[in-house]
Amino acid sequence: MSGGEILGRGLEWDRALQLIEAADEVCLACHVAPDGDALGSMLALAQALRDLGKRCYASFGQPFAVPASLRFLPGQDLLVEPGGMPAAPTLMITLDAAAVDRLGPLAENAARAGELIVVDHHASNTGFGGVRLVDPDAAATSVLVDELIRRLGVRLTSDIALGLYAGLASDTGSFKYPCTTPEVHELAARLIDAGVRPDAVGHELWDRAPFGYLQVLAGALGRARLERDAAGGLGLVWTAITRADRDAQGVPYDQLEGVIDQLRRADEAEVAVVLKETDEGSWYVSTRSKGRVDVGRACVELGGGGHRLAAAFTTTAEPAETIDRLRAALRGPLNDAEISA
Repeated sequence: MSGGEILGRGLEWDRALQLIEAADEVCLACHVAPDGDALGSMLALAQALRDLGKRCYASFGQPFAVPASLRFLPGQDLLVEPGGMPAAPTLMITLDAAAVDRLGPLAENAARAGELIVVDHHASNTGFGGVRLVDPDAAATSVLVDELIRRLGVRLTSDIALGLYAGLASDTGSFKYPCTTPEVHELAARLIDAGVRPDAVGHELWDRAPFGYLQVLAGALGRARLERDAAGGLGLVWTAITRADRDAQGVPYDQLEGVIDQLRRADEAEVAVVLKETDEGSWYVSTRSKGRVDVGRACVELGGGGHRLAAAFTTTAEPAETIDRLRAALRGPLNDAEISA
């Protein structure tokens, strides 16, 4: 992967490099409610740009709060509230956002930017932006950011490597998802060699939670429904978590990321779904497939996006209605050609 001969062939690397090298100030934005790949990639790039002597702003849409599981990431001194971002940046770079509306209020800044570089790996990317570093074959946005940093000639410090590793580990499911390739392990090895401790990252991302989370998780699993005939007969398991469920235990919304990993363990279901009510009263619907159903296609139909095996959408409908719509959108088993694609 080093050298970039294969990664992102045909992407607009030269134009992106020209814009960054010519800029005195760069504004970065990742998607709302950032996960490890979005925030890790953005903070890694922000630190690299700072090392190049650039004035750098990094932000994400409301609620502007770093998830508890990501507060170990370095570079957070570069974060600013959305309102503190230049309204019409000369150069803006978005990270891990498949559509401009995933930037929340920062979509307006992106629309007014003199130049907009999009760095993303979602197959559902809508094609926004003037310069596109979008590669659906990349395991994580952090893979593309690593290549961008390398091309910019920035030394891979331990702090930059930590953000990249958090993104890589997050989007590969700790290196157990199908997107985990030999090149992914080669990148992970290089990041570890730069000073990352995998045990420490794993502990922060997956092995800690407040006791209240266990109570919320117990309730969510206790309410889980198994529909054996759904998803073309391959099975669907789903549950919902209300704002009241969280409030009763004092658990913030960002603590719920790991619930679906427990739900998807059910042997009888190919597809797992968790509906999570946000603080604003809408529902964020996370979906996962074990490989035989394209949940990304279903989520795109319902206004969202993501990947073939992991995708999501947002709705204001109640869970029962949402599951009815999702059940109808799930096409059933993929054929062998689709699975190998």
